[in-house]
Amino acid sequence: MSDTPAYGFAHLRSRRPHPDILAYLERIQATLDPFRGRFVIHGPPTEVVEGTWPGSMVLIEFPGLAEARAWYESPAYQAILRLRTDHIEGDVLLIEGVGPDYDPRERAAKLRAEET
Repeated sequence: MSDTPAYGFAHLRSRRPHPDILAYLERIQATLDPFRGRFVIHGPPTEVVEGTWPGSMVLIEFPGLAEARAWYESPAYQAILRLRTDHIEGDVLLIEGVGPDYDPRERAAKLRAEET
């Protein structure tokens, strides 16, 4: 297990209501539990303060990137994936977060060093 959390992020756009979506929602938590995944954000409402945001957002937190990958690739999740993808267009990413000691000034210094 990593000290750095990871996230499954989905930007979901064109939703078409369908009973499969309800079945997906009813079954997804059981696929997350073995990997200690938990919903952080799950859809509307969204307050857009800059730009535009067509659609909705889902953010699922995992203890680390290994757990996020293992969940997505798990037979349990793969068995329900089409219930969503057949009816909702979107993009899904797995991304590593930053640790509790993250300091954006360190990233700025690294980027400045790369410029020279």
